[in-house]
Amino acid sequence: MESLEEFARFIYKIKRDSLAVIPERSHAERIIDKLMTLLFGQGCSKNEFMITGCLDTVKQELCPMIKVCCKTDDAGAETLADSFFHSLISVYNLLLHDASFIEASDPATNSIDEVIITYPGFYAIAVHRFAHELYKLNIPYLPRLMSEYAHSRTGIDIHPGAAISSPFAIDHGTGVVIGETCIIGKEVKVYQGVTLGALAVEKAHASKKRHPSIGDAVVLYAGCTILGGNTEIGHHSIIGGNVWLTASVAPYSVVMNTARNRIQNSPILDEAMDWVI
Repeated sequence: MESLEEFARFIYKIKRDSLAVIPERSHAERIIDKLMTLLFGQGCSKNEFMITGCLDTVKQELCPMIKVCCKTDDAGAETLADSFFHSLISVYNLLLHDASFIEASDPATNSIDEVIITYPGFYAIAVHRFAHELYKLNIPYLPRLMSEYAHSRTGIDIHPGAAISSPFAIDHGTGVVIGETCIIGKEVKVYQGVTLGALAVEKAHASKKRHPSIGDAVVLYAGCTILGGNTEIGHHSIIGGNVWLTASVAPYSVVMNTARNRIQNSPILDEAMDWVI
């Protein structure tokens, strides 16, 4: 029992002396779930009074988290929360534009509703747009908690700082990574395994643009990697699968790997191809 009491005193001291109080991850996740239900689900009915009540409930959960993250008072937290809610109409319209673009781009879907309800790419984009608004308000921790929730559910990792125009499409999406200082234009399509990352990871470069810029109407096929804050992909370009790029390309470029197909006509191989890893 003494060891438990000693450990309890130790934990209490850590929490008392902590320089940063981190909000509960589950609270951030609950806010995302409620926002998605409010905007795209059947929750709170279609009664305006009920919707207002649901939004007020979300605000009551959001304000304490902002207060903790920003170390501000109740009034400051409410002001920031109001700014966030004022952005939701424009965010909603952006997301409808995204969903329409995904539906038009993917022959496998039959409706915008199917995109909204079932597509992990749309879900990740939606959460990003919420998180990005909080990021622009300079609220720490909370935007990243939201983006990591989407990451855990979809396998799509978008830093809340990334500036992504609408419409934007992510197809399949597993393994997509989009860095903090990425700038992505309109009508860009991204497939699974794409990385938009940094060439330098030193802390000294944290305040610099470290991630690439992607022009309008670019297609990034599966597995391609584009690195560097000075790397710009010109509009209407196509970057093929498994391409590795650390330099800019002009508009209307097509960049691809060329594979060499080999047909072996003899059952006896002329070189060893039975590798052990």
